Amino acid sequence: MPDILNADLHCHSVVSDGTLTPEQLAGRAAANGVELWALTDHDEIGGQHRAAAAARAHGMRYLTGTEISVTFAGETVHIVGLGFDADDAAMREGLFDTRGGRGKRAQEMSEQLARVGIHGAYEGALRFVGNPELISRTHFARFLVESGICRDTPEVFRKYLTEGKPGYVEHRWASLRDAVHWITDAGGMAVIAHPGRYNFTANEEYALFTEFKAHGGRGVEVVTGSHTPQEYVKYAAVATEFGLAASRGSDFHSPDESHTDLGRLPPLPGGLTPVWELMEDRFL
Repeated sequence: MPDILNADLHCHSVVSDGTLTPEQLAGRAAANGVELWALTDHDEIGGQHRAAAAARAHGMRYLTGTEISVTFAGETVHIVGLGFDADDAAMREGLFDTRGGRGKRAQEMSEQLARVGIHGAYEGALRFVGNPELISRTHFARFLVESGICRDTPEVFRKYLTEGKPGYVEHRWASLRDAVHWITDAGGMAVIAHPGRYNFTANEEYALFTEFKAHGGRGVEVVTGSHTPQEYVKYAAVATEFGLAASRGSDFHSPDESHTDLGRLPPLPGGLTPVWELMEDRFL
């Protein structure tokens, strides 16, 4: 399979914190020329059968997907799973447990915002939630923009929802080992999502990649909507150094919020092994 395939293997629907349904995303992806697609909702695989059916209806090949929240070295890291059995019981149970802490965290976020004069944030955020189990900072951000408290979601995160600001509540997610094992034990491939987004020192980042590979992780997102062209080059080199396959995904959430549309990323840098070359037997 050619490495110039228009694959978009990272995006989100209303099942987690996106604003479009799996069917709407499939239509948008197909209209933008996507040939291989994956829906990767946060800590949730409830939209997988819908997404696969919609992909087939639009003539796209499909890989099952999810994006698992992990705590590593005090940071939240995301691990994308691709090509797994969406009916695997152990994965479903693990993701259910990971989602379980979000409700309590959301209540604490609302309480913190109330202390600085922003009331009703939990109820306001719920209006933007397709799946209440997956209430997140993104839903609070949409409420604060709708309320006129901030101009846009980046301003919300700068002022309220990042560490040291009102509304930030740390949450301990799954372990790196558990996330990788849920994916691989269900027949899939684990991929480190958008590594350029994490605030790691060089040593911490090296430790992340080392431990990830030791647990059976096999891929890394090189070209993604939150990476700069310089980071494409950097993580292409990291993929080569660690012997990891390279993935590509827009991380699309919403037509109004996302910088990169589905299927609009540049191709992977040359000399890498695309994840899809290792997963053709898992296409749906």
